[in-house]
Amino acid sequence: MKVDAHAMLHGPLFSRSLPLDRSNAASRISAYIYGNILVLAALVPVPAEEKHVGIAIVLGTTLSTFVAHIFAEAVGHSVRQGAQLTAADRWREVRNSVPILSSAVMPCVILMVGWMGWLEPRTAQLLAEVAVLVRIGGIVFVIGRLNRKRPSKGWLMSAAAITLVAVTVVLTKVLLTH
Repeated sequence: MKVDAHAMLHGPLFSRSLPLDRSNAASRISAYIYGNILVLAALVPVPAEEKHVGIAIVLGTTLSTFVAHIFAEAVGHSVRQGAQLTAADRWREVRNSVPILSSAVMPCVILMVGWMGWLEPRTAQLLAEVAVLVRIGGIVFVIGRLNRKRPSKGWLMSAAAITLVAVTVVLTKVLLTH
């Protein structure tokens, strides 16, 4: 039996039969970066000895950011459009905010491995932080693909630059709030 990967990714399960337009792609990339930066900012100051605390803080940060992002984007959208959002508009804002939720998955899985004792808690926390940094830098490849460009050496420099900016934002937040 032949599996059609395109049909799987664009079938009823994902309820999207057309490629994502640039506006929605930009909204999702923005949510992705925002979510990852806030997850990293939540992880950095957590004491590694308190194994379960990191998971709770990452989940709490992610869920509250997800809800706040949907609300803020919906308000902004209604201002741009000059009218109340339709049900389709609200659903689009929810879908465009989902990358914030995805930001918590890998760090929580890694922290859970530490919580179960398969890794030292500090090692698990460092790996979770590195995973988030890789996700942030990796967005360069998604953006390049959206722009239909071929990978180049410059992409690695861009990934490093985006990651450095994200680290700077996280350190600024941690220094000013903790």
